[in-house]
Amino acid sequence: MAIVEKDEHLGGAAAGTAIPSKTLRETSLALSAIRSRHLYGVDLSLKRKATVKDFLHHERNVKDTERKRIKTNMQNHNVDIYEGKGSFLDANTIKVEGKDNKTTVLKGDIVLIATGSKPRIPDIFPSNSRIYDSDTILDIKTLPKNMVVVGGGVIGLEYACIFCILGVDVTLVHNRDFLLPFLDHDISIALEKRTNKIGINLLKNESVESCNINGNKIDLKLGSGTNILTDAVMLATGRTSNTEDLNIDLAGIIPGKYSRLVVDENYQVIHPETKKTVPGIYAVGDVIGPPSLASTSMEQARYAMIKAFDLEPYKEHVAPILPLGIYTIPECSAAGKTEEECKKEKIDYVVGKAVYNQNARGMIIGDKDGFLKLIFEYNKDISKPMKLLGVHVIGELASELIHIGVSALIMNAGSDLFINTCFNYPTLGELYKYATYEAMGKRANKLKTK
Repeated sequence: MAIVEKDEHLGGAAAGTAIPSKTLRETSLALSAIRSRHLYGVDLSLKRKATVKDFLHHERNVKDTERKRIKTNMQNHNVDIYEGKGSFLDANTIKVEGKDNKTTVLKGDIVLIATGSKPRIPDIFPSNSRIYDSDTILDIKTLPKNMVVVGGGVIGLEYACIFCILGVDVTLVHNRDFLLPFLDHDISIALEKRTNKIGINLLKNESVESCNINGNKIDLKLGSGTNILTDAVMLATGRTSNTEDLNIDLAGIIPGKYSRLVVDENYQVIHPETKKTVPGIYAVGDVIGPPSLASTSMEQARYAMIKAFDLEPYKEHVAPILPLGIYTIPECSAAGKTEEECKKEKIDYVVGKAVYNQNARGMIIGDKDGFLKLIFEYNKDISKPMKLLGVHVIGELASELIHIGVSALIMNAGSDLFINTCFNYPTLGELYKYATYEAMGKRANKLKTK
């Protein structure tokens, strides 16, 4: 068993950029005094001009520890590590070009492609030290007074929130009429309100038409004709899969849009035209496209290798419910069906909500606007529980809170699970019980009106 990695460290984007960005988010929350805003007589706000290097000190420790853990895990499983650039010679042969110009040839019946993706930069943006992408933003030396984030997807929103909380005047240019349309609409609306509340200047249905360097400023011309002068720009304009240097054509592979590899239900690569699988070659993670999350990518890889090596007893399928975790401020997380999907599929449903500001733990952490939304399938037989269809959360610790709902969805559980569960007090977990109570009350009212 061998792994080929062109970078100095193992862990890819998960350890290299995802962990650092989430650590920076936590640091920004602490340093900005957001977490201390309700402590009487306590002021934890910044007393000096802190640098980005200060903010990233903890990030470097976390990142280094995670990278060491991953390397140790590889060594414990007797995986040979080859540092260098890998490419195909044929479907079963990989050439590894090391930094010392030494070439190694590896042969194997099974090849897993997990080369990730890189930021996609539109041609209108010149190369400039003050124009960043999601890979280079963590190398920023000093905080600018103002910044324009181009792209209102997950990455753009996460960084817009972080820099806004750190005191940067942030403008977010988004080419759609609402944020993150794949989320339940209630969550999307609430997130937009919160971005406005923390001070982000959100420009919707806008696009950048040109970008020019004007002295110490960057001049952006928008589609509406508006000009913005800014100190820095961060581009979150999509990603392209890392396949161009793999010589995948020598393995009989043709990439799809944005260089993504096309795979079947077992993550085995398929030819996009003939629809036939490429024997022995699998692909997972960002290189195959969305959802492009570290959690889902790991699930895909585990399942792909179980299928490749016929290890069925270990795992019979990919997790049927995959949670989304979005580390904006506040966090958003979701699993299962949205209300909009229920309407489209003509599913009769009932919604129950519970808000943080009426939950003891929610009040303790000071989150006044967070809420949990549960979607149940309507059942007019009041003696029977309603099946859980979807779970949606916005608020502090949303990405942790979601897992209760994920487990329930995987179990095909109903409203009775939450009613019969005793949650610790005070915890955010209690929100599940009270959201369920509300849904049950709505069912009762619905029965009265029919």
